[in-house]
Amino acid sequence: QVQLVESGGGSVQPGGSLRLSCAVSRSIFSIYAMGWYRQAPGKQRELLGTITSGGLTNYVDSVKGRFTISRDNAKSSVYLQMNSLKPEDTAVYYCNRIPNLLVWGQGTQVTVSS
Repeated sequence: QVQLVESGGGSVQPGGSLRLSCAVSRSIFSIYAMGWYRQAPGKQRELLGTITSGGLTNYVDSVKGRFTISRDNAKSSVYLQMNSLKPEDTAVYYCNRIPNLLVWGQGTQVTVSS
């Protein structure tokens, strides 16, 4: 069974940076696209961006230019570098395979506050 484990969240001030990691438990990771998502309190989970198996990325407008997704197929991991963080980026962040696995990881909390 594939498992997703997100880490790297924390509390930062506006304008700060964080790097999130997502470890995927199965070696089939390398053939799938991956996505980063977030869910803020009272809101639906939203897709932030994707990365193909070959490393091509795409982002939603709200994070474009601030967030960068990368992956290391040898480590079965995907990363989210977040710069210029804003209070509205506060949320629980998740990764998932594309197409999505039914079972999501626990996520990692990101809080942006002064």
